Amino acid sequence: MNIGIPKEIKSGENRVACTPSGVRHLVSGGHKVQVEAGAGAGSGFSDDKYRRAGAVVTSSAEKVWKSDLVVKVKEPLAEEFRFFREELMLFTFLHLAGVPDLTNALLDAGVTALGYETVQENGRLPLLAPMSEIAGKMSVLMGAFYLGRHHGGEGKLLGGVPGVLPGKVAILGGGSAGMHAAKIATGLGADVTVLELDQERMRYLESALPTHVNTLYSTEQHIEEQLESADLLIGAVLVPGAIAPKLITRAMLKKMKPGSVLVDIAVDQGGCAETSRPTTHEDPVFIESGVVHYCVANMPAAYPQTSTEALTGVTLPYIRRIADFGLDSAMVMMPGLSMGLNVWRGTITHEAVAASLGKPFHEKPFT
Repeated sequence: MNIGIPKEIKSGENRVACTPSGVRHLVSGGHKVQVEAGAGAGSGFSDDKYRRAGAVVTSSAEKVWKSDLVVKVKEPLAEEFRFFREELMLFTFLHLAGVPDLTNALLDAGVTALGYETVQENGRLPLLAPMSEIAGKMSVLMGAFYLGRHHGGEGKLLGGVPGVLPGKVAILGGGSAGMHAAKIATGLGADVTVLELDQERMRYLESALPTHVNTLYSTEQHIEEQLESADLLIGAVLVPGAIAPKLITRAMLKKMKPGSVLVDIAVDQGGCAETSRPTTHEDPVFIESGVVHYCVANMPAAYPQTSTEALTGVTLPYIRRIADFGLDSAMVMMPGLSMGLNVWRGTITHEAVAASLGKPFHEKPFT
C-alpha cells in the first residue's frame, strides 16, 4: 500500500504522524511511504533520517496526498480540502463534532476517514490516551504559569510556601487527562479536587491518586461551589466523538476569582465552557470576565518529540494492519479500529458525530 505522511500546517503544530523507525517498520512490510519534506523537522527528525528508513521524501504535498492512505496528526485544514477524493483513506485526529466544515468537505468528496480519538479497545481510547496524558500534565504547568501576575493571573503560587495555603485546583473529568492533571497538581503541592460522574471511575481514582486528592460527584451545584474557590480550573471532559458538554456557563464563570485561570483541554471538541474558543501556541490566552482562558487546541504540539514518539507507538499497529490487509479486513480483525470509522464514502458512520452535527447516521459497513 502507498502511505503518505504530509507536513502538518496547523499553527504551532510541530508533531509528525510517524517517526523514522515507524516508517522503517512499514517499509519492511513491503509498503511504500512518502513523506513531505520537512514534516519531521519540528519533532527532531530530518529528511535524511526518513530517507535512511526507506521513505521517499518529496517537496510536493499533492504527491503525498495522492497516496492510498494518508496518516496525519491533526485534522485537515481548509487549504487541504482540495486534496480530498473518493479513493482516499485518511487516518488522523478528526474531532468532527467541532468542525462541521471539515465534515461536509469529507462527505462531499466521499473520503473514508478514521479518527484516532474514537478508536476503542475494551472501553479504552488507546490512540487518544497518550495525548490526553500529555495534555493533562501540561494543563497544570500552563495554569501555574498563567497564574503569575505578569501573565494576567492573580499571583497565586499553586504549591504555596510554609505558612501560606496552597492554590486550589478543580478538575472537571476524571479520565486520562484529568487523572494526570491531578497527579501533577498534587506533585506541586496544590489542593486538588476532581469532579466525576462515574462512581466506578471515582473508586479507581481514589486508589490511583495520592490520598489527599478529593473526588466529588459532578453536579451543577458542586461545580459552582468549586468555581468560587478555584485558582485553576481544568476542563477535561470527554464524550467520544461528540461535542463537549457546556458545563460552565458565562454566569457561572463570573463567580470565579479575578485572575483565576481556566485551561480547557476539551476545546478541540468545542470546549466545556461557553466562553471557550480555540487559541494557538503563538497566542494562547485571552481574558473574559476577569478569568484567564488557556484554550490551545493542540496542546501536545508544544512537546513534539515526546508526543510524536508516543503517538507513533500506539497508531503504528493499526496503520500496519490496514496496509497489510486492507481496510475491510482490518476492520473485521480489529473491532476497535472499526469504532474509529467516522466517515465512509459520503456517510457518517459514528453515531455521536452524527448526533452532534445533526446529520444522518449510517451503520458501519464492516462488522
